Amino acid sequence: MNETIELLRRRRSLPPQGMAGPGPSGQEIDALLTVASRVPDHGKLTPWRFLVFEGAARDRAGAIAARILESDDPTISQSRRQAELTRFSRAPLIVGVISRAGPHVKIPEWEQVLSAGAACMNLVIAANSMGYVTAWLTEWCAYDRRFCEAIGVAADEKIAGFVHIGRPNMISEDRPRPALADIVSRFDA
Repeated sequence: MNETIELLRRRRSLPPQGMAGPGPSGQEIDALLTVASRVPDHGKLTPWRFLVFEGAARDRAGAIAARILESDDPTISQSRRQAELTRFSRAPLIVGVISRAGPHVKIPEWEQVLSAGAACMNLVIAANSMGYVTAWLTEWCAYDRRFCEAIGVAADEKIAGFVHIGRPNMISEDRPRPALADIVSRFDA
């Protein structure tokens, strides 16, 4: 097997709480985002963009999430509040992949959404190939318009994912994968 196939065979997600620094350098981040942008893109629309959370910006994003939850329920527990405050600071780097899919005369919106998903996956694979671990997550804040607006996601945009990137500080077992017999069929005309 070649190195790429081996990487894909062993690739797995690690929860952000299992990540530590140091995160990617500026040069590595540029390389990651360059690779992430090299995905199928019917019509060359670039129907996605990247929002980088590093350093103190991660804490500011967590504070926004905590404020929103507290405004909905002033009685949230201290542990839940703390979980929100640290939501974006568990990994040294988080890249939000923002889908800009929209109506187009020739390019179906669904293909544009898939392109944003491909950008997430390219980012995951590129980070793993550099020796980092990743987790591609959304969670509640990706679907909360107040949070999205507060971090600069426009009304016509959606969060395809937050890709958490760091170094492993724990070992996590792989999850069971589906048997090919359960997920593969062959068309026979």
